[in-house]
Amino acid sequence: MSLSLVQSRPIAPVWAAAPIGRAAVRALYAELALHPKPGLVSPLDSGSHDDMDMTTFMRSLFALRGYYRDIAAAGARGADFATLQALGIAAERRMLAATGGINTHRGAVFGLGLLAAAAGWLHQTGKPRGGWALGEAVTTLWGQDILATAPQAPDSHGARVIRRYGARGARQEAAEGFPTLFAVALPTLVRTLDLLGCAERAMVQTLFVLMAALDDTNLLHRGGPAGLTFVQVEAQGFLDRGGFPTRMAR
Repeated sequence: MSLSLVQSRPIAPVWAAAPIGRAAVRALYAELALHPKPGLVSPLDSGSHDDMDMTTFMRSLFALRGYYRDIAAAGARGADFATLQALGIAAERRMLAATGGINTHRGAVFGLGLLAAAAGWLHQTGKPRGGWALGEAVTTLWGQDILATAPQAPDSHGARVIRRYGARGARQEAAEGFPTLFAVALPTLVRTLDLLGCAERAMVQTLFVLMAALDDTNLLHRGGPAGLTFVQVEAQGFLDRGGFPTRMAR
């Protein structure tokens, strides 16, 4: 996309970008507040992490408040991927400064940031912003550049796992429009919420579905293929026994 085309578009007013930013932060808080989350930080415990707790995540969320608003506004202007990446790098630095160097939301800075940018673009162009439309916008606007641009942290845990095991990483998922999110997670969330009428239980059910389906690079880093397989098998076993819908029927 040419610079002249980007500059010719009106800047998204604050009232358009701010609600997108607030929705992104609320989503991250909802994830943090959810319990139970096996191995993950929650209000009740730190899961498998000995270097962070809920307070660490709250400091991170505070540092990221303006980022999602800003990247939504950039997306509305039709910004290129390099511009979005620069915003993400700056946000990650603020996160690390707030947490004392602990990585709490690097994945969310990348993935949720792209979705916020896509939401800004769709709003500015008058297109629907729900479901697959967000993923399709990410693919159309930035997919090629996501894959073509060198990772900012080529020696990160995730990058090393991708090289070692050939795992599917966050960049591939984003470039393809987040298919796991929109084909697996969102339908599960909607279906379970309709069935149980409880957002918390629907989110936990969705988490277990993702645990069973996703080749999580963090799990591969921490436990290797055996650790990932253990989590996937246990999560699938919970689902095969009916998951939360069955537990609620008892």
